[in-house]
Amino acid sequence: MLRSLFSGISGLRAHQTMLDVTGNNIANVNTAGFKSSQTQFQDTLSQVLTNGGGAQQGVGGTNPAQVGLGVRVAGITTNFAQGSSQLTNRSTDMMINGDGFFTVRNGAQQMYTRAGSFNFDSLGQLVTPDGSLVQGWTAAADGTVDVNGPLTDLRLPIATLMGAAPTGRADFAGNLPSDAAAGTVLNRTIEVYDELGNARTLTVQFSKAATGWSVNASDATPATFDAAAGSAMTFDDAGALTGPTTLTLGDGLTVDLSTITGFAGITSVEAASQDGQKAGSLLSFTLNADGTLMGSFSNGLKQAVGQIALASFANPAGLQKSGSSLYTTSVNSGEPMIGTAGNGGRGSLAGGALEMSNVDLSSEFTNLIIAQRGFQANSRVITTSDELLQELVNLKR
Repeated sequence: MLRSLFSGISGLRAHQTMLDVTGNNIANVNTAGFKSSQTQFQDTLSQVLTNGGGAQQGVGGTNPAQVGLGVRVAGITTNFAQGSSQLTNRSTDMMINGDGFFTVRNGAQQMYTRAGSFNFDSLGQLVTPDGSLVQGWTAAADGTVDVNGPLTDLRLPIATLMGAAPTGRADFAGNLPSDAAAGTVLNRTIEVYDELGNARTLTVQFSKAATGWSVNASDATPATFDAAAGSAMTFDDAGALTGPTTLTLGDGLTVDLSTITGFAGITSVEAASQDGQKAGSLLSFTLNADGTLMGSFSNGLKQAVGQIALASFANPAGLQKSGSSLYTTSVNSGEPMIGTAGNGGRGSLAGGALEMSNVDLSSEFTNLIIAQRGFQANSRVITTSDELLQELVNLKR
């Protein structure tokens, strides 16, 4: 049989594989997080007709004569170039800008994906469309996240609460006018909280006498003041408060007055802040660039409720596709390096957007033509070889 017949068959097989790969790329042109693949060919073994000969005295060297035996698929590589972004405005849609993979758990198996189209299930678990559980770190009650701890399933149940915290300190700032008339009284209030989050009103009263300002504080309802119990306030020549800089109420609440000044003509003293809070339930969340999920609570405060983990690999092209836009490790991908977004070569995260497929249709249709013409050319080799064999058979009539 002619060697060209088998070479043509190998060419048909190789270009059929190229057509399959190209067709799969085109089919996934709108698949979020999909990475296109390219087919690589290489020649197979070559049959040696004559070996090369070395040069000798009076005789030149000769090159080896070899006939190739066809082509085969050397590999199918995945192109991990960044895909374009699509704004969705869904809080659970997430996109990786740069390298890295979301880490998910499917049963007992840890898998990886670039597709960030997530949702919450009935248990408040963050899941992929096929039900795989997104992995990360859950925040402690005070909002701190231990990224050195083990990975867990990210949960954001509706019943997530931010606990109450008692007020230990309240700050007042601004200016008391040194030229105010005697008898001027300024009352400034701020809400403070006990251990259960019950609110009460802290009132600080500033009173001007002929000798200067005095201050008194009460968190009773209604506020009651004993004018004789007020503390006289003193200022230096530069208008800075020299005393008292703090007041302590009977329940241990400290009122900080240290930043109050005593310049003339300006009345701007106000309650600045306090460190307590009432309890709150989770209303919504936003995603920071480092993967931190910041919850917005009904008490008006924001606090970290978790952080998404990303994985990077020494050789991402060595990952094995497992369907559902998921990848698993192989012996050539290297072990996953788990960490936070924006560190260790891992990209940043963007919420409310998805990474689209990186398939280039113009390139894929060109490859489609190349594969088609390659297939046709190899089929022509087979038909030509067949005609030669027919002529050989017809030698004997």
